[in-house]
Amino acid sequence: MLPLNDRRLLGALDELAGIGAIEGGGCARLALTDEDRLGRDLVVGWMKDLGLDVRVDAIGNVIGLRAGRENLAPIMTGSHIDTVRTGGRYDGNYGVLAGLEVVRALNEAKITTRRPVAVAFFTNEEGARFQPDMMGSLVYVGGIGLNEAYAASDKEGVSVGDELRRIGYLGAARPGALRPHAFVELHIEQGPILDEEKVQIGVVESVQGISWTEYTVTGVSNHAGTTPMRLRRDAGYLAASVNVFARRLALEMGGNQVATVGSLALRPNLINVVPNRAVFTVDLRNTDEAKLKQAETRVAAHIAEVATAERVEVVAKVLARFEPVIFDAGLVDRVEHHARALSLSTRRMPSGAGHDAQMMQRMCPTAMIFVPSVAGLSHNVKEHTEAADLAAGAQVLANLMLELAEK
Repeated sequence: MLPLNDRRLLGALDELAGIGAIEGGGCARLALTDEDRLGRDLVVGWMKDLGLDVRVDAIGNVIGLRAGRENLAPIMTGSHIDTVRTGGRYDGNYGVLAGLEVVRALNEAKITTRRPVAVAFFTNEEGARFQPDMMGSLVYVGGIGLNEAYAASDKEGVSVGDELRRIGYLGAARPGALRPHAFVELHIEQGPILDEEKVQIGVVESVQGISWTEYTVTGVSNHAGTTPMRLRRDAGYLAASVNVFARRLALEMGGNQVATVGSLALRPNLINVVPNRAVFTVDLRNTDEAKLKQAETRVAAHIAEVATAERVEVVAKVLARFEPVIFDAGLVDRVEHHARALSLSTRRMPSGAGHDAQMMQRMCPTAMIFVPSVAGLSHNVKEHTEAADLAAGAQVLANLMLELAEK
């Protein structure tokens, strides 16, 4: 067992949460903003203080490497430090800072592991400013090229490439040059299951497939009082119908199917004018690829049917599409073993949220460790995990990493 300093971990979480702090205790550090740069600078400083060899690659991923007794592929852990606009203090940050606490514990115990140990944080995991989400890890494993990632732009037309240069994190290292022996990501659940069932550790077996599509609907603006309903070409009506249809579809399909219309903008957005333009997103997720495709097909068919009836035009743009991922069975077993060795209760489960670990599974054996989110809240300023649960998850990570690094 590798004992950790829980107070030090909590203090680091508090300090990082102070960068981009917003009312209610949350954080706003959108990817590649000035706040993200300050957060990166803080974490990189901690990495250097620990004696890590810090490498920044061409998509801005940051890896701190601790040498081992032998020049072997490292055991890597980590996550992300960017947030959504109304994020909490644990999402992503916990996994990165717990990894650094493992390194501190190794340093204090004067343990040099057989394999090197690496702690990473990846660029633009959230996808809140640039799409696709999990961009840095996707580039790392070769899922998309650098030029495609650089060209992605936010709603103001600012590109990833330009922002990486501006904040000073357009690194020289080739993404994926350091190929891990295994990757383990520690994360808050971001859902209610562990908290409701009073289970301490989630043993994550898989990640749901994700489908993000943006729809732009073009109709005709007209007077809300004088235009008969039968003559309207209402872009807002189609958007509203999809919102209701997606909810009913998810409930009808049941299981792990979820559906969300999370972003919606109308033009001219006036109380007495029929909208001539609607831009909205549909987020579909399922652990079963066939069922995810079924949901996509049914949403597309509904949109086509309403568009024809309402005489509006629709353009669809895929923002992100990832198939479900199954984690390495042997590594998942070891997560469960180390949790039980600490007398912690466990539950095997899928992840409903996307994570960098699902990308890293393309490159090496990968697993995830979940700890409870109080009331299931995440992407919310009230996101919270109890200190004891944060400590427990970090201890499972430490013991697993020590075992893997000695193999």
